[in-house]
Amino acid sequence: MAATLRVLGIDPGLTRCGVGVVDVRRDRSASLVHIGVVRSDPEAPIHERLATIAAGLREVLDAHAPDVVAVERVFAQQNRQTVMGTAQASGVALLIAGERGLPAATHTPSEVKAAITGYGSADKRQVQTMVARVLRLETLPQPADAADALAIALCHAWRRGGDAVPAQNGLTPAQRAWADAERLARR
Repeated sequence: MAATLRVLGIDPGLTRCGVGVVDVRRDRSASLVHIGVVRSDPEAPIHERLATIAAGLREVLDAHAPDVVAVERVFAQQNRQTVMGTAQASGVALLIAGERGLPAATHTPSEVKAAITGYGSADKRQVQTMVARVLRLETLPQPADAADALAIALCHAWRRGGDAVPAQNGLTPAQRAWADAERLARR
């Protein structure tokens, strides 16, 4: 059983794809490894934009060698064009994880918010604040896409990390709330 789990979180987007890498220890504490955004030119053809996203994600994988990849699950939005771009970027991220033989999972925005803040309808500022606290950062992680990627990575480690990062004592209030919600859902 690994002492730490390195998770690459991805907040998929066609113009801005947030990436965040965290190391999560057995006691569920975490530290920041990398935060960034892969950007593509909105004026470029779609195939070039997807290739740019893929190249940026491969760079992060090469530089930080995560154990697992977690991607925010695409959800229905009013703007069909936005959801299509997000879905395409998500597909690229999952494909690259598959090419590398890395386990990959998706998490809904409300699942991520609940895991990080204890509240599935938290706003971006609340998520950023909790991510900063968990990772012991002096300032809020920026930009929001990258902060969301860190939240996705933490959510995955705490929710799905299971055997790799077993719960011990010292859970944060958000972690306790998530564990309680999971217990209730199993009934």
